[in-house]
Amino acid sequence: MTNFLLLGGTGKVGRRLAAVLREQGHGVRIASRGERGDVVFDWNDTATWASALEGVDGVFVVGPGSATDWAPKLRDLEAAAAEAGVRHAVLLSARGVEFHPDGAVARAEQALRTGPLAWTILRPTHFAQNFTEAMFVPDANGEVRAPLGDASHPFVDVQDIAEVAAAALTTRDHDGKVIAISGPEAIPFAAAAQAVGGTYVPESRDEHIAALRAAGTPEGCVTWRLAMLDGIARGDDAYVSDGVPRVLGRSATPLHEALGD
Repeated sequence: MTNFLLLGGTGKVGRRLAAVLREQGHGVRIASRGERGDVVFDWNDTATWASALEGVDGVFVVGPGSATDWAPKLRDLEAAAAEAGVRHAVLLSARGVEFHPDGAVARAEQALRTGPLAWTILRPTHFAQNFTEAMFVPDANGEVRAPLGDASHPFVDVQDIAEVAAAALTTRDHDGKVIAISGPEAIPFAAAAQAVGGTYVPESRDEHIAALRAAGTPEGCVTWRLAMLDGIARGDDAYVSDGVPRVLGRSATPLHEALGD
């Protein structure tokens, strides 16, 4: 049995990854700042790191957010992990790094690449479950507002990401690799919204930025969000990646199946 620490283990990917690893017979330690996890871990409190890392073979890393540069914290965590005997880290990044190469997530990727641990980077597209659990959930009027025009996107099932992450953590066949992950086909945004009973309402880029700021979104997150959305709107992000079939030996899950789980 191998033991894994999951940072962000209570999130959309993390909780599914925990289930996959446990089904495979591995030890799972879910990190949380509060009482929702198995162990306390706080990116801003290094005193919590040693106990979280003790006896761990690999770490699944979800960062503390894209509003600020967290690469220095990741470097410190890698050093602490290496000292504790951790051998491998898998980072949940995003395809948006391609459109925002100087952003916080890109800096985190670089920190991981140059650190003391073996590494794997996952770059998924937008999650299918963003329409049921996150940023694209229809509002009270059943509307999904975004500055995407008539663009399409290969939304990925979060379960697929979790299974790829589990393979990277447990087989070590993907050390030193960046794995791009997407759904099997690009779906028009309007059709994706309809799959959850919503109606897509295109809005301008300025309108979307104003709405994010009015909601109190940190400026760094606004920049990162728009970098990702701009890539979709331009059509740059409509291509399909082969990460799921290459790693798992099966086709990626279609959007309608992902949203039916």
